[in-house]
Amino acid sequence: MLNTMKKTPLLFCFLLATSACTPAPETNSTEKSEQTAPSTTPSNAAESEGRWELNFFDDFDEFMEDNWQDQILWVNNEDQCYVPYGKHGTREVSNGTLKLRVIDLGKKVPCDNVDKFGKQKPDTQYVAGRIASKNRKEFVQGKWTARLRVPDSGQNGMFPAWWLLGAYNNEPPVEEEDENVCWPMTGSGELDIFEHHSDGGPGHFAARVIKSLGYCDGGDWQAEMAVEYADLEEFNDFSVEWLNNDIIFRLNEKEIYRLNDQGGDYPEPLFAILNFAKINDAPMTQNWEMEVDWVKHEVWVD
Repeated sequence: MLNTMKKTPLLFCFLLATSACTPAPETNSTEKSEQTAPSTTPSNAAESEGRWELNFFDDFDEFMEDNWQDQILWVNNEDQCYVPYGKHGTREVSNGTLKLRVIDLGKKVPCDNVDKFGKQKPDTQYVAGRIASKNRKEFVQGKWTARLRVPDSGQNGMFPAWWLLGAYNNEPPVEEEDENVCWPMTGSGELDIFEHHSDGGPGHFAARVIKSLGYCDGGDWQAEMAVEYADLEEFNDFSVEWLNNDIIFRLNEKEIYRLNDQGGDYPEPLFAILNFAKINDAPMTQNWEMEVDWVKHEVWVD
């Protein structure tokens, strides 16, 4: 189901010294791929007469360039270098699943990743995979789900994630004129559906939204976060959905965290990201892997 509505005017915030913001112009839906209008849904979908209807599904029988692109950038002062095309085995699609890996090359090599200010990442011996549906599959609200696992979780420095980012974000790759909104302002909002930070130990993961503090690069990571446990050796379904004006995070369809009356804080189309990062310079004892069985998006229909 494709949306034919125009984009909602948003505040476009530029990475200037003044962090100036100007109203975004209206554009038509052809400038962002596959936008889906938000539906009004009941507070308890299970007891309603409506249902979720599938409008995007990737089961990773092959790597579909219509759905994903490698996202090559340097963020959060991470220790790895993202590389394209699955170089060094960082991204592999085989036996019906996607594997994203962090690989220890054993020696430092040059890294061409740059941050949004144009600064190049220093040499590193770690390379990794990151894919995004930016300018491929972008949807307004609805429900996103991925089925994934992270074997050997809890190792020092692990940082795999499954998350959403506003489609007007100004970080690489910048491919369209409207991709000029600074994180985490409206248009570049962030929702983390699954994030495993090694500091929490094996099986630990977080689900959150990044609370915008109202200026470029001003985001609160802790204010709207739930920390949960799952057996990450096994596949689990991690999802986020919009119901009425609530945002609900689920683990295997069980509600684990609800943000009341915050759904309207994310009116923009969102794209999905899957990545495996390394967050410190601790030595690796083995290569790391996140395995993804499938990703889907659904819309609510009455």
